[in-house]
Amino acid sequence: MPRVPDRSLPLLANDHPVTRDAALARLDEFVPRAGPAYAGGRNHDHGPGRHDAVSRLSAALARRTLTEAEVLSPVVALHASGADAFVREVFWRGYFRGWIEARPVIWQGWLGALDRIDARLAQDDALAARHLAAVRGATGIACFDHWMHELAQTGYLHNWARMQVASIWIFTLGLPWELGARHFLDHLVDADAASNTLSWRWVAGLHTPGKAYLADATRIARMTAGRFVPIGLAAHARIPDAPPHPPAAPPRQPTAIAEGVPTLLWITPADCSLEREPALAALLVRAVAIIDPDGAAAGHGAQADRIALDDALARAAARWRVPACRVAGIEALAALAEEIGARQVVTGRIGVGPGMGTLIAARGALRRAGIALAEHVRAWDRAVWPHATRGFFALRDHIPHVLAEMVG
Repeated sequence: MPRVPDRSLPLLANDHPVTRDAALARLDEFVPRAGPAYAGGRNHDHGPGRHDAVSRLSAALARRTLTEAEVLSPVVALHASGADAFVREVFWRGYFRGWIEARPVIWQGWLGALDRIDARLAQDDALAARHLAAVRGATGIACFDHWMHELAQTGYLHNWARMQVASIWIFTLGLPWELGARHFLDHLVDADAASNTLSWRWVAGLHTPGKAYLADATRIARMTAGRFVPIGLAAHARIPDAPPHPPAAPPRQPTAIAEGVPTLLWITPADCSLEREPALAALLVRAVAIIDPDGAAAGHGAQADRIALDDALARAAARWRVPACRVAGIEALAALAEEIGARQVVTGRIGVGPGMGTLIAARGALRRAGIALAEHVRAWDRAVWPHATRGFFALRDHIPHVLAEMVG
């Protein structure tokens, strides 16, 4: 598997900001281009370091260093309906999150499928060879190989390029979509479990049953200004077998936050701006903590998590004027809560995805210490998720109402 070079750190800081000040500066820079300029240029891929037509705020949004409402407020104020294309893109993020929260079995099924596919890789030399060529960017398909190298080197791909990679991966190379989704989740600086998993399923023809996305050579040539004119791409989509969607169920309801009790605020990559939430302003916070990320973890996402958590920890500790604490793991988090006399630990809601394992372990460790674990659900999620249980168009019809409520 390709490793991320050290030289990526300046690129991460400059191109995909995850600290609040840097993300706000990027937002200020982008807002004038968020209207017709964005709509006209958003699907053109000009190559690494030239993604100026899009916001490059996805890494900050994925960690809620900036919130959806914060990003959309100045955009809508300046462009009104002229920013509809950008507004829809932001709502796609909420749609995918709400959809998978109502169907967590989709995530669990993906994890189970990966176990079975990994066993196949150990036995099927031809499959393993195709997979290795794909992740190394050595397939001989120039555009695909270029994008895989860009992902390895920068931790980012233009959203339109992600669709081409996924389609070629599934239909031309004949690789399981589950492996591609894992590769993206492991390498993207803006990786989001819901958007990533469901986008791969959408390309494969599983999210909207029977409707797959086929990469097209003519379109690729046009959107890359002739840099790539691939040949031999699949002309037909062989949609993978999959069970029908389970019915939507109400999202998991976390433990409610208690008022007036000593609290340890726990910051995770799921929400890195809790100090700005009015609903949390009156909490009796005794300390703010992060679980120190694994310093050996490679990849742009892991680097971004470390930077974002450091920034969020400092801001929250300053907001409540309490100690900023780093702990080594779940048991140390529980020990810190006991030490400061906390009766609850409060964190941002952790959604379906990799963080669920940590959440379950934390709940158990804190319960053994007699301490509650409560999660803060943002108003944006409460407004969007009820409309995200079917197709995107059902949510799209409610976008004006959500904007009026959340942005004004």
